[in-house]
Amino acid sequence: QVQVVASGGNLVQPGGSLRLSCQASGSVAGLKLMGWYRQTPGKQRELVTFISSRGIKNYATFVEGRFTISRDDAKNTLYLQLNNLKPEDTATYFCNYMVGDINYWGEGTLVTVSS
Repeated sequence: QVQVVASGGNLVQPGGSLRLSCQASGSVAGLKLMGWYRQTPGKQRELVTFISSRGIKNYATFVEGRFTISRDDAKNTLYLQLNNLKPEDTATYFCNYMVGDINYWGEGTLVTVSS
């Protein structure tokens, strides 16, 4: 079993920055992918970015170079640096760990971009 807890969401003005964290606990042996998704009410959850166990990164088109995924394996923590935030980035952000064939989700952290 793996537990993941996301944190770092907040209210920020357009153009601002935030760093989200995702702390994993439990056995992550067999880890394949770690990723960030986001969801707004009434819409499907969408992929923001992922990083593979080998460090290969992939970003959604809407990121446009503004976000950066990183990880600290010693701390079992995944990060998402959000820069130049836009109002349309407002969403609940979820982290995901794929361990073997099982997806583990945290409860999400709310990012609100508003002046």
